[in-house]
Amino acid sequence: MTQAAGNRLRVLVIEDQHDIAANIWDFLERRGHEVDHCADGVSGLARAMRGDVDVVVLDLGLPRMDGLDLCRRLREAGNGVPILMLTARDTLEDKLRGFAEGADDYLVKPFAMRELEARIHAVRPHRAPSGGVPAFAGLTYDPRTMTAERDARRIPLTRLQGSLLAVLLQEAPRIVPHARLIDTAWGAEGGDIAALQTQVYELRALVDKPFAQPLIHTVRGIGYRLASPA
Repeated sequence: MTQAAGNRLRVLVIEDQHDIAANIWDFLERRGHEVDHCADGVSGLARAMRGDVDVVVLDLGLPRMDGLDLCRRLREAGNGVPILMLTARDTLEDKLRGFAEGADDYLVKPFAMRELEARIHAVRPHRAPSGGVPAFAGLTYDPRTMTAERDARRIPLTRLQGSLLAVLLQEAPRIVPHARLIDTAWGAEGGDIAALQTQVYELRALVDKPFAQPLIHTVRGIGYRLASPA
């Protein structure tokens, strides 16, 4: 069964193991997606920087440049393309490091192809809500460009960071519970409190740290909220 036109994605697979890359390519292509492939980190980074893919499926153990370095360089360049990391490293520390470098989700090998596709759809960019661009206390986020703006400064975000900020903006100044934020960002799979804390830390570094007053506040044991500077 192929995808409806609105669900077809341009997927870049950066994976050095030929059999895994071929299996992913064949499965996604049969499902109606457009697939491209790079077998090392340097060529993968150059391809991802072109900006014409919807999702990057990224292995960590790559020749010439590992996946964590590739992910970090993409984010440092302001590229917010959603990244799904593939790896055999399954410890919590490995996952948190991947999220800290800018990954949107993390899938441990071996995996089922149907789960891979579900995760790809979960991290894909989504259209802006019909209500327009949410705003609070001079902070806005536009999901069409995955860009926040605060005091006239444009701030590129990852898909995951943007999803969290959008919910906080829509509910501001109300508290958003941990469970809702995790469900918004990762759905039924992949997220937990530790991963959420890592993403909120990275989000604060982008939208709060460069400014005099923080907007993102922790409500201990419950969740997070946006609150205007005193």
